[in-house]
Amino acid sequence: MLHLTVEERGFFDLVGQAVLTNPFSDARAEIDDRIAGLYADDTAMESVDRVIELVERRVGLLEAGGRSDINRYNEQDRRLLTYAFLFEAFHRFSPRLDQLIAAQMAEGERSLPVPFAREMIGRLEGLGFAHAEAVRYFELGFQVRRAFFFIRQNLIGRSPCMRLLREKLWNNVFTHNIDWYDRFLWNRMEDFSTLILGPTGAGKGTAAGAIGRSAYIPFDERKGCFVTSFTGSFTPLNLSQFSETLIESELFGHRKGAFTGAREDYRGVFSRCSPYGAIFLDEIGEVSQPIQIKLLQVLQERRFTPVGSHEVQRFSGRIIAATNRPLAELRSRRILRDDFYYRLCSDIIAIPSLAQRIGEDPAELDELLDHTVGHILGRPSRELTDMLRNIIIRRLGLAYPWPGNVRELEQCVRRILLYRAYDPEYRAQPAEPEARMLADMLEGNLDAQGLMAAYCHALYRRLGTIEAVARRVSLDRRTVKKHIEAGRARAG
Repeated sequence: MLHLTVEERGFFDLVGQAVLTNPFSDARAEIDDRIAGLYADDTAMESVDRVIELVERRVGLLEAGGRSDINRYNEQDRRLLTYAFLFEAFHRFSPRLDQLIAAQMAEGERSLPVPFAREMIGRLEGLGFAHAEAVRYFELGFQVRRAFFFIRQNLIGRSPCMRLLREKLWNNVFTHNIDWYDRFLWNRMEDFSTLILGPTGAGKGTAAGAIGRSAYIPFDERKGCFVTSFTGSFTPLNLSQFSETLIESELFGHRKGAFTGAREDYRGVFSRCSPYGAIFLDEIGEVSQPIQIKLLQVLQERRFTPVGSHEVQRFSGRIIAATNRPLAELRSRRILRDDFYYRLCSDIIAIPSLAQRIGEDPAELDELLDHTVGHILGRPSRELTDMLRNIIIRRLGLAYPWPGNVRELEQCVRRILLYRAYDPEYRAQPAEPEARMLADMLEGNLDAQGLMAAYCHALYRRLGTIEAVARRVSLDRRTVKKHIEAGRARAG
């Protein structure tokens, strides 16, 4: 039996923590910094790059000393080395995994051969993993890389709310502990349905796509490719586009002759969805309760029946739903049935508005402009980004509410590129007294008299009488009336 030294055990324990920790979390950044700081030198590197270099060096030393077979260690050391070896192999092949992702996106639904699959699986076998283990970790490595790619590339932004969103999306795919996911849940995630909330144009579909394209997909060794392409694993359907009579057919399909106009069999989204994919039901708040009952059956029993048929079919994918309506409204007005809501909400993810993102970090605007320009041109342009930012700040200001969110920003960029101007339909309304009071408080523009005047005026608008305000603030009626008049004058 081989044994790790105390120092090696400490190092590989940190590496194991890094492997198991959400890569978009602050906790992961702290672990990377701790590992990189163990052997600080004059090399200017990001912490993640430094960690990769250090792990590669340590694994290389074990190999050079004939100590790289995990089967020759006790259970504790083997576990530590398993994480380290997986980390090293994953990052060794990450560039080729990224190339495969790009090539598959360009190819479409035909699953491409993976020319380096045998090499990556062989690398893991050379470190002591059994063949079946090596294949499983190769499949998991491709899934991890896809999830990282789609979450990082498509949901950019440095604001705290966007960092939190990326962290939540990762947990939605792998849970809070990827070791638990690998041991217990990798083939059970279809039971974790998700409800995405957020205003129109904020990116609910993008978030859903990141989840749907990041599912586990087995590898077919005989054919040398994954059993399906991840590009076909995400099936979106905007329910608001269909009439009540057509929604059921779009969801579950129909048989020829099921109703007037049904001239041939039709496969709905539940039939078309890959067993390793997800269906995205946008605008779920527009669905009638009878349809909700049928969707509930799919969620609970994983079964459905096409319209006009008695054939029961099975659905093996995952369901992601979204709405731009406030959740409190959907619940209080019983737009969503309680049983349907509770079965749908294994996870609830809120997409922040663009105004919130920019409000938390104004530099978010620059990052989004860079991204949008790069998407339109196929390459970045600092000159255009600076021009766009200057016009937006001059004409709209950083406090502009962006009612159309990211979608509006994209059209704003196109409009400025065409006309060097953007005149939105939205016009800011005069601030309510409460909002005006809060803004003045935050900016330090109120003295004690001004604060009391604004507060009494806001209470008067809500309570309706001077007497009610006087009771609330414990002042006499005459004083309260004077404060209300002063507050009204201040509000204009």
